[in-house]
Amino acid sequence: MKKKVCVLFGGESTEYEISLRSAYSVITNLDKDLYDIIPVGITKDGKWYLYDGNFSDIISDNWYNPSLLPVSIMHGNKESALMVTKEDGTYEKLPFDVAFPVLHGKNGEDGTIQGLFELASIKYAGVGVIASSVGMDKTFTKIIFKNAGINQADWVEIRKHEYSNLDSKIEEIENKLGYPVFIKPANAGSSIGIGKAKNKNELIDAINEAFKFDRKILVEELLTGHEVECAVLGNRGNVRASRVGEIIASQEFYTYDAKYSSDSTSETHIPANIDEKYSKIVRENAIKAFEALDGKGLSRVDFFVDEEKDCVWINEINTLPGFTSISMYPKLFIDSGMTYTELLNEIIEIALED
Repeated sequence: MKKKVCVLFGGESTEYEISLRSAYSVITNLDKDLYDIIPVGITKDGKWYLYDGNFSDIISDNWYNPSLLPVSIMHGNKESALMVTKEDGTYEKLPFDVAFPVLHGKNGEDGTIQGLFELASIKYAGVGVIASSVGMDKTFTKIIFKNAGINQADWVEIRKHEYSNLDSKIEEIENKLGYPVFIKPANAGSSIGIGKAKNKNELIDAINEAFKFDRKILVEELLTGHEVECAVLGNRGNVRASRVGEIIASQEFYTYDAKYSSDSTSETHIPANIDEKYSKIVRENAIKAFEALDGKGLSRVDFFVDEEKDCVWINEINTLPGFTSISMYPKLFIDSGMTYTELLNEIIEIALED
C-alpha cells in the first residue's frame, strides 16, 4: 500500500520563494508508485490550504486561489491527519503517514513546526525540535561546535538592546577580529541580510542591514580559502556524508542570487578542488557537527578550507537545505551515486523509522 506524504510549502519566512522552488522539485521527484502526495500550501500570512492545482503553479507562486479548502493539523488522537474545512463548514479528516516540511527559515526549520508535529504525534522528515532550533541560530551553533571541538571562525554577538552601546561593540569587534569581517543575522538563511565590512562605516551599515532581519546578529572574522559544502544523511548512529562540493562565487561572497538564480555565474565543482586529505576532514566534521546537534534525516554543512594554512573551519549547518533544481544538497548526493528520487525515498524512510 502506498504511503501518504503531506508536503508543506510556502510559509511566513523571508525564504518563501525558495520553499516554492524546493517543493516543486520534491513533489515532481517523489516516487508516485510508492507515495500519494498531499500538498499543503502556507500563505505568507500563515494560512494553511489543501492544494489541488497544477504543481507548475507552485514554483511560479500562482498556487493560491480562494476555492482552496483550509486545513489544520489534527491533535489529540495519536493519528497523523489533517482537518479539512469543507465549503459547507463541516470538517473532514484526511489521514497521512508522514509530513515532509519543505519550509525554509522562520516557522519551517527553527523547531516550531517540528514541535507542532511532535505534539500531534506526526512522523516528519528532517531533524528534531532541538536540532532545528539550535541549528537555525548561528550564535547557538557556535557554542555547540566549540563544545564539540570543531574549528571555526572567531565571532562577536550583538543583540538589539545593545545597539545603544554600539561604539563599545565596534571597539570589541575591531580589537578582537579586525577587518574585514562578515555580518550575519543570527536566524536568517540563504545569505539574506549578510554583509561584508572593510572599515567602520561599512560595519555600521552592515549591522543596520542585518538588524532588519533579526534582533540578534553575528560578526565573524574573515575566513580564507575554498568555500565547500558537504551533505549528510542518516539516522542517529548511522550517518553518512556525501562528496565535498565547492562554491566559486561570482560575487564577493555567496549571495542569495548566486544560490538561487539560474543566471548566476557562480560555479560549483563536485568534487571540490581540494586535496583528499581535506575532503576527509570536511566529511568527518560534517558528521560530527550533525551528531553534536543530535541530528537525524538530513543537513548540509558548510566549511572553509585553506590548504596553505593547513586549516579547515566549519562555517554553518543548514538543517533544511534547499531542494531546488540547482541546490547543492541533492546535487552532492546525486554525484555520490544516488538519484534525486532515491534520496527522497531514504529521507522519508528515516522519518518513518523514527
